[in-house]
Amino acid sequence: MPDEKTTAPYAALLLRVGMGTMFLAHGALLKLGTFGVAGTMGYFGSIGYPPALGVLVIAAEILGGLALILGIGVRVVSLALIPLMLGALLQHAGNGWMFAGKGGGWEFPAFWTLALLVQAGLGAGALALDLRGLAAGRRAAAA
Repeated sequence: MPDEKTTAPYAALLLRVGMGTMFLAHGALLKLGTFGVAGTMGYFGSIGYPPALGVLVIAAEILGGLALILGIGVRVVSLALIPLMLGALLQHAGNGWMFAGKGGGWEFPAFWTLALLVQAGLGAGALALDLRGLAAGRRAAAA
């Protein structure tokens, strides 16, 4: 039976790719593809947030999702995305438990927040891009 030293990097990989895909889907497919920038801004304005925050959330979800999928800056990106999830959690807190209910419940953003904390603790795991290693290799090759 494999031990956690050999499986943990792949568990972190699965978590980060799964969350990255979900962030990318929420930012690109849902907010851009379904609602559009104007619709997303309008929604944010209708719930009391500055409409421009909708654009920042789209960018954070797309860029953060790509970074997680590729394994770039995973700890920092995971922590940086937590305020988005806390904002979603606050928005859905009054809608009850189930996210499938009217207005969406709070359990999905709460779970996503915890998953981001776990990812920040685990790090990137297997098959992550190491930009520092690439930069160090270029510096060594140039020397």
